[in-house]
Amino acid sequence: MSTTAQADRQQVDRKVVEAPKRGLAKFNIQLENIASAVVLVGLVIVLSLVSPAFLSFSNFLDIARVVSITGIIAAGMTLVIITGGIDLSVGSTVGLVGAVTASLVAGSASNSHFVTDFKLPVPLAVLVGLAVGSLIGFINGLIITKTKIEPFMATLGSMIFVKGLLYLFTGGYPVHFDPMPHAFAFIGQGALLGIPTPVWLFAIVVAVLWWISRRMSVGRAIYAIGGNPEAARLSGLKVDRTKIFVYTLLGLLAGLAGVILTSRLASADTVNGSGYELIAISGVVIGGTSLVGGRGSVISSLIGVFTVGVIQNALNLFGASTQVQYVVTGLVLLAAISLDGIARRRRRS
Repeated sequence: MSTTAQADRQQVDRKVVEAPKRGLAKFNIQLENIASAVVLVGLVIVLSLVSPAFLSFSNFLDIARVVSITGIIAAGMTLVIITGGIDLSVGSTVGLVGAVTASLVAGSASNSHFVTDFKLPVPLAVLVGLAVGSLIGFINGLIITKTKIEPFMATLGSMIFVKGLLYLFTGGYPVHFDPMPHAFAFIGQGALLGIPTPVWLFAIVVAVLWWISRRMSVGRAIYAIGGNPEAARLSGLKVDRTKIFVYTLLGLLAGLAGVILTSRLASADTVNGSGYELIAISGVVIGGTSLVGGRGSVISSLIGVFTVGVIQNALNLFGASTQVQYVVTGLVLLAAISLDGIARRRRRS
């Protein structure tokens, strides 16, 4: 038998062996999505029985409105985590983009050291804000891929740096509107067909990222890199370029979240976005995305962030303080991480 024929036979045999594995992996992901959805539905049923107010349409709209902001971040975070990375700077990015956009819309940045009395039309101001978020994400991706610093440490440094820029930009004072333009107010406070604008934006983001991750070549590269970066590189995939892409995309989405939050609150403050990175990561992990990469989906993260949102909403209805909410969210995150670790050990055994 010729060398070419042997190589072809080995390739066919390898595909035959790997096909069931790929099918089993897809089945496991679908099973995890179903399990996450069952938990969410069960939680909703229990809370509805305990508190009749929870089941109201207005309360569900409120949950969706709140979840939409962190959900947009979580959708982008999902792709980053699937590649084996993480980004702790998104909360600071939300705050900085909100302040930059607000100052450009209002024409004032309080005690800003950079911009004073400079005003732009709402669409241009929003585009500048999104560009700032994208730039932060791009720099994160560049640092991680070129210096080989661990994503956790690199983005921890970025988080502190961007937060410092936020304080420098605003002088530590909030940016207010006098008055806020209707076009900007519509982004965070408006509604279309009775559904809040942030919820529509969240739905669009989820749909686009699902399409990218499941129907485009870059999506397949994201999963391959998370599964085995070296094998992905040897197979010809542009590992560094793909990682930079997902970090830039996450920066863009964090910027969008910052614009929505600023519009919703009608002001930009230095505390805006604080802790959003942890809520987003919680939603991603609770949804079943593996922290070591290679597994997960945008849809599972959608379920995860709604689970976190339902828990926080229930705590609000029961009058729990912010401190208690942080404790409960932290416990849920620890439980999700522990279950992820147990699942990984079972898959290896």
